[in-house]
Amino acid sequence: MLWTRCLVLLLFWGSSGGQQAAERDAVPAQLQAGSRQRQRSPPPTEPLNFGFVPAAVYDTHAYYEPGPIGILFHMVHAFLYVVQPNPFPKELIVKVIQQNMGGIKLEEWRKPENVVLLLQWIHYEAGFLICASIGLLVVVLTPLIGTLFCMCRCCENCGGEMHQRQRKNADCQRGFYTASLIASTIFIILGVCVAYSANHNISTHIKSTRRLINTNIRDLKTFANNTPSQIEYLTAQYTTAKNKVLSDLDNIGAVLGGRIHSQLEKEVVPSLDTALRMAGAMRETKEALESVSTSLEVLQEGTGKLQGTLSAERASLTNTLSDPACTNGAVSPTCNAIRATLSQLGISANYLKLPNINHAIENVDTLLKTDLSNVVQKGYSSFNDTPRLVREQTKNIVAALPRVKGMLDKIGAEITNFAKMFPVEPSLTNFTIFLTEGQKKIESYYPQIDQIDFYRWIGCVAALCMVILVLAFNCLGLLCGTCGYDKQASPTTRGCLSNTGGNLLMAGVGFSFIFCWILMSAVTTLFVASGNIEKLLCEPLSNRQLFQIIDTPYMVHPAKKNFLPGMLFQNPNIDLTVGSMYRECFDNNGLYHALQLETMFNINSFLNQTAYNKDLGKLFDGVQVNLQDITLLEQAGRDNLINFANSGIGQIDYEAYLAEVNKGVTDVDLLTFSVDLEARADQLPRGALENALRGHASSIRQIHRDLVEPMEQATKYVRARNTLSQSIKQLQKMSNDLPVKVNNILSAIDAAEYLIVHNASHVVKQETKGYMQTLVGYFTQYTEWVKNSLMGEVAQCKPISNVVDSMEIVACSFVVDSVNTFWFGLGASCIFMIPSIIFSVKLSKFYRRMDTEDVFEDSPYPDTLVRFPRASAPPIDYDW
Repeated sequence: MLWTRCLVLLLFWGSSGGQQAAERDAVPAQLQAGSRQRQRSPPPTEPLNFGFVPAAVYDTHAYYEPGPIGILFHMVHAFLYVVQPNPFPKELIVKVIQQNMGGIKLEEWRKPENVVLLLQWIHYEAGFLICASIGLLVVVLTPLIGTLFCMCRCCENCGGEMHQRQRKNADCQRGFYTASLIASTIFIILGVCVAYSANHNISTHIKSTRRLINTNIRDLKTFANNTPSQIEYLTAQYTTAKNKVLSDLDNIGAVLGGRIHSQLEKEVVPSLDTALRMAGAMRETKEALESVSTSLEVLQEGTGKLQGTLSAERASLTNTLSDPACTNGAVSPTCNAIRATLSQLGISANYLKLPNINHAIENVDTLLKTDLSNVVQKGYSSFNDTPRLVREQTKNIVAALPRVKGMLDKIGAEITNFAKMFPVEPSLTNFTIFLTEGQKKIESYYPQIDQIDFYRWIGCVAALCMVILVLAFNCLGLLCGTCGYDKQASPTTRGCLSNTGGNLLMAGVGFSFIFCWILMSAVTTLFVASGNIEKLLCEPLSNRQLFQIIDTPYMVHPAKKNFLPGMLFQNPNIDLTVGSMYRECFDNNGLYHALQLETMFNINSFLNQTAYNKDLGKLFDGVQVNLQDITLLEQAGRDNLINFANSGIGQIDYEAYLAEVNKGVTDVDLLTFSVDLEARADQLPRGALENALRGHASSIRQIHRDLVEPMEQATKYVRARNTLSQSIKQLQKMSNDLPVKVNNILSAIDAAEYLIVHNASHVVKQETKGYMQTLVGYFTQYTEWVKNSLMGEVAQCKPISNVVDSMEIVACSFVVDSVNTFWFGLGASCIFMIPSIIFSVKLSKFYRRMDTEDVFEDSPYPDTLVRFPRASAPPIDYDW
C-alpha cells in the first residue's frame, strides 16, 4: 500500500495540455480562422526540439519458454480441457462472491438462489468430480481387492494352487501375457519419466525465481530513481520555449516584418512584376524596331535595283515591238501577244512603298533614356524594407525584453516550485527503502524455500521409487522368467531362474497392491487441487479474464464501484480498472496515464494560468506600424509607361509589312517569261525583229540570274525577310491593346499602394495577432510535449506489469504446470499398474515351479486311443 501511494504522489504534478490548448487559444484560434481567409498560407509555428526524456532501462524480461518439457505441458492442458471443456465461469464466480460477501453461512445455502449456484458449480466441476470419483474408487478398492486376492490365494484359489493345466495354446498365452506386461511396464516407465521431469523442472526453476525477483525489484528501484530526473527534465525544458519566445521578440523586425511583408506581397509583388516585365518589353520593342529598319533597308536596296533593271528591259522591249515589221499582218498577232505580257515584267514585293518606322524608333529611344527597370527595383527595395520599418517602430517591444524575460523566468520558477511542492524525493527514498527491506526479507526465506523444495523433491522421488520398485520386480521377473524358461521342462521341473522370475513378478503384484492406493490418493488430491488452480486461476490470468472479475463494479464492496481507485484514491467512482492499468503498463506507458491521474491531479488549469501569461499579450496591444513611406513606382516610371503606350508602335501598318513579306520577288517567273518570248520569236520570220526578241530573252534570263536568284536564295536577303517577318509579328503582338495593358499595370500598382497606405493598419493588426499566436504556439508545443511525455515516457510502468507477469510465470508456469505434469505422469503409472497386476499374475504361472502337473496314461479299454491326464508330484532328486 505504501509503494502505490508513493508512485501516485511522485507524479502528482503531471498533466496534459488538452484543456490548456482549448482555453488559452480560444481567441487566437478565431483570429487565425479570420486570417486564413485572407492569407495564402499562414506561417506555421516553428517546431521546437525538446530532446528526449531520459529513458529507464529495465532488465526484466517477463517471458517464459518451457523448452522440450513444454510438449508435456501441452499434453496436460489438453487432458484438462477434455476433463473441463467449459469456459471460465466469470458470472458464476461473481454471483458466488457477491452473495457471500458477508461470510459463508450454512443456512444461506438453503436459499433457492444459492442452491442454483451450487448446482451450476457442480455442473462446471462435473469433469473433475467424475475423475476424482474414479480416483477415490481406485483408492478404496485397491487395498480391499488386494486383501481379498491374498486371502483367496492362501486358499489355493485365484491362481494360488501350484498346479498348471497343460493346454495346446500355452505358448501363445505366455507370449501374449509377456507382450502385454512389457507394454504395461513401458507405459509405467514413461509415466515415471514424465513425473520425474516435472519434479526436476520445479527444483530447477525455483532457482530461476530468485533472478526474477531480483530483476523485478531492481527495475522498481530504477523506476523510482529515474522518475525525479524525468520530472526535472520536463520542467527544465520550459527554458527551450522561453528562449525561443525571447529570440523572436528580439528579432521582431525580421519576424513580424517578414509576416507583414508576406501578407502584402501577394498584392504588391505581382504588380511590380508586371511593371518589370513591361520594362523588358520596351527593350525588346526597340530591338524589334531596329531589326525591322535594318532588314527593310536591305530588302529595299535589292528591290530598287531589280525594279530599275526590269523597267529598263520593259522599255527596251516596248521599243523593239514598235518596229514597223510588227505591223505586218502575219507578224502583228505575235507582236501584240508579246506586248500584252509586258505588264508582267515587274516586281511583286515592293518594299519601297512601305512606311518607315523611324518615328517609333526615336520615341522608344527617348523612353529608354529613363531606366524603368531601375525605377521598379526601387519599388522592390522600398517594399522589402518593411522589416526595417517594423523594427524601428517596435523599439518599445525590444526595450521591454528585460521585463518580458523576468516575467518568463517567474513563470519557469512557478512551474519548478509547483513540481517541488510535493515530497517526491522523500517518498521515493521511503519507497526504495521499502523495496530494499522487502528484498532482504524475501532473501531471508530462501534457505527455508530451498529446504522445503528439498523435502518436496525427496517426497516426489520416494513416490516414484515406489513405482520404480514395482518396475524393478516386473523387469527382473520378465528377464529371469524369459531367460530361464525351458519349453522341454515340465511345470514341476522348471529351473530355478524361471521360478525366480515368477516369484519376482508376484512380488511386483504385491507391492503394486500396497503402493497403488497410496499413490492414487496423492494423484487424486493433486489433480483436484492443481487442476482447478490451472482452470480457475492460471488460464483466466493468462487471457486476462481474471481482471474482469476484479474489475466487476461493486465486486469488492457493495458501496464501492471500482476496486482500484477506491484503494488508491479513496474515490471508487473513477473509471480505472486493474485490466486497463495492466494494459497501459504492459505497453510501457507512463504511470500518470495508466492510473488516469488527470482525474485526480490535473494541472491543466495551472499551466493555462502559468505557461501563458496574459501580460505577454498586452505587450502587443499598442503596436503601431506606419508603412506610408513605401513607394512602389515613382512618377518617372509612371510617365515612362504612359509614353510607351503612346510611342506610335500601335499605329504601324503591320498588315502591309506582312503582305509584302509574303509576296514573291517578281510578278512572273522570268525564266518562263524568257522561254515564252523565244517561242514567240521562233514564230516570226528570220530577220532583225527575231534576233532582237531573242536578245531580250537572253537579257531577261541574265536579270534572273544576277538579281532575282540572289534575292530568293542569298543568305543576306533570306535572313532579312525572316527577320522582318518575325520582328513585325513580335511588334504586332506587343502593341496589341498596349494602352490597356499599361493602364492595368498602373491600376494594380495604385491598388497595392492604396492597400499599403490605407489598409496597412489592419494587416499590421492581423499579423501582430498571428505573431502573438506564434509565440503562444511555442508554449502550446511545450504543454503538448509535456502531455505526450507524461503519457508515454515519464515513469514508464513496465515494471508493474512485469511483476504481474513474473508472478504468473512463477506460480503457473514453474509450479502449477510442473505439478500437473507430475500427477499426470504418476497417475498414468498408477492406472497401468492395474493391467500390470493382471498380466503379472497370469504370466507368473508359466514361470514358477508347480507342485503338481498333468500326466497322461493309457486307457483301460483296448478299443480306444484316449489318454487320461492325472496329477502327479515331481520325482524326488536327492542330488538337487
